[in-house]
Amino acid sequence: MRTRTTTATTRLAAALTALLVLAGCSSSGEEPHGKAGSAASAPAPAQGGTGGFEGPRPQDQNLLAWTGDPNDAGHVTAQSAAGVGGRVTLVRIVLREQITWSNIWLGLAGIDPGAQLSNCYLGVYDDKGALLSATADISPQLMTDAIAKPLPLGKPFTAAPGTYFIALLLNGNWATNALTLKSTGAGISVNAGLTPPRLRYSTVLTGQTSLPATLNLGEQATSTINTGWASQWYAVS
Repeated sequence: MRTRTTTATTRLAAALTALLVLAGCSSSGEEPHGKAGSAASAPAPAQGGTGGFEGPRPQDQNLLAWTGDPNDAGHVTAQSAAGVGGRVTLVRIVLREQITWSNIWLGLAGIDPGAQLSNCYLGVYDDKGALLSATADISPQLMTDAIAKPLPLGKPFTAAPGTYFIALLLNGNWATNALTLKSTGAGISVNAGLTPPRLRYSTVLTGQTSLPATLNLGEQATSTINTGWASQWYAVS
C-alpha cells in the first residue's frame, strides 16, 4: 500500500508541476512548444499609411513638383494675342520640400507655324513678388514640337518649402486656336476660396516686354483668367 501511495503522490506532483509551468508560460505571453513563431510570422502593420493607392507623384516621372498630374491635363487653353500679349500670367505652385529649381516644364499643346513671336519668357517669383530667375526668350521653343518640354532658367536656385508663382509672358502675333497650352480646363473655379495675393491663377500688368524684377501680387486680376485663360500645366525639374 505504501508503494502505491508513493507512486500516486509522485504522479500527482508531476502533473501539478506541468500545470504550473504551462500557466506560467501563458501569463508571460509565451506560446507553448510547437506554436512558437506563429505570431511572429504575421506581417507587421504598415506604419503611417493605409497601403492604398495614393496617386501619381512628380517623382514618378523624374520631376520635382508640378501644378497637377499631366495625365489630367487633357484640355487646352486658347487666347488671342490681343487678350494675353504683354500680360504677366501667374500660376501658383506650393512646394512641400526644398528643391533645386533648374527648369520649368511647359505643356505645349499646339503651335502656329505662321506665328511671329518675340519677348516670350517664363520665370519664378516668390510670395513677396520678387523675381528669382527667368528663362531666355522662349519664342523659338513655342514654334516647334507640341509636347511637354523643359525650359531652363538662366540661374538655377534653391527653393525652400513655400509658395511660388510661375510667370508666363507672351508677345507677338498668333492664331487664337493654334498656339495653345496644356491645362486642366477647370475654368473660373480655379480660384475658389482664394483672394489676392494668393490667387492660384491670375494676371498682372499689361504692355510688358520682359518680366519685371518685382510684382505687386495684391494687384492680381482674374478678368482675363475667367475668359478661359487658366489652368496652364507646369512642372519643375
